[in-house]
Amino acid sequence: MKIGILTSGGDCPGLNAVIRGAVLNGVITHDTEFVGFRNGWRGVVERDIVPITRHDVRGLAKTGGTILGSSRTNPFEGEGGGPENIQRMLDAEGIDAIVAIGGEGTLTAARRLHDEGGINVVGVPKTIDNDLAATDYSFGFDTAVQIATEAIDRLRTTADSHGRCMVLEVMGRHVGWIALHSGMAGGAHAILIPEQPQSIEQICEWVESVRSRGRAPLVVVAEGFTLPDMDEAHSHKGLDAFNRPRLGGIADVLAPMIEARTGIESRATVLGHIQRGGEPTAYDRVLATRLGMAVVDAVYERAWGSMVTLRGTDIQTVAIADAVHSLNRVPQSRYDEAKILFG
Repeated sequence: MKIGILTSGGDCPGLNAVIRGAVLNGVITHDTEFVGFRNGWRGVVERDIVPITRHDVRGLAKTGGTILGSSRTNPFEGEGGGPENIQRMLDAEGIDAIVAIGGEGTLTAARRLHDEGGINVVGVPKTIDNDLAATDYSFGFDTAVQIATEAIDRLRTTADSHGRCMVLEVMGRHVGWIALHSGMAGGAHAILIPEQPQSIEQICEWVESVRSRGRAPLVVVAEGFTLPDMDEAHSHKGLDAFNRPRLGGIADVLAPMIEARTGIESRATVLGHIQRGGEPTAYDRVLATRLGMAVVDAVYERAWGSMVTLRGTDIQTVAIADAVHSLNRVPQSRYDEAKILFG
């Protein structure tokens, strides 16, 4: 069998470990031939293909990013796009199946290609936001949380030195898992997430409570957070390939508002793509490797239209539809738990 692998959407630590796990299991267990599509779905549409051998994945688990490159290309657009064109390309190249490694957008596209065109595709969930349903954790999330926690630790020392309020913005378009976990780990005095709109008055109350105890306030906010009077998340960067707003900058909105209302000098830090970079944590290396190995087994089981997933400590296979029909939101109980620590 010949399998084509792609990594699509935003890059994240652990992508290379998935590729390595898939290739090693495929070569050792099934005598599989592998190729990679460069730059995600763009490589599929433009027929940009490169062989992947066991030698190519040697020592790859610890390396961040992706050796195949990534993009936010929509596989239903362009001259080579759409299920009919893609199937013709796969037949011409002798590729029996596609392994699509990506997040919500990537997996939604994979599902459509299978449902509308019968493309043999199996997915691997990838998102630092941890926002995909049907999987307890996605690889890349643990690394992003660790990076954000280190940023909080660093901001705390400079905040204490100047008596400033620091507002740290982390990623999280629809869900606040990175903010929640890093905020709790770093001892943030307020955590603001998309699932829980908070008024500026409430935020300032938490901030002033911290100052009254002689501390420097530290607020962690997810990029998708909204104040009650905001119709949508803050965005000033246009749209991506899937016509979604590119988010970012809510910390720059909140910091001057906090300073104006409390009189506390406030500074915003937008962590941005730093959260996606660098080497994956040990947890993400292991999880990504296991998912990579499992997806090859799913291909040989002909589990088309499905994805591999983590349930508890076990790797299972579920329909992609189960992952993309709803979001893995932070439940009220988890936020209430963290809220005890605010102010």
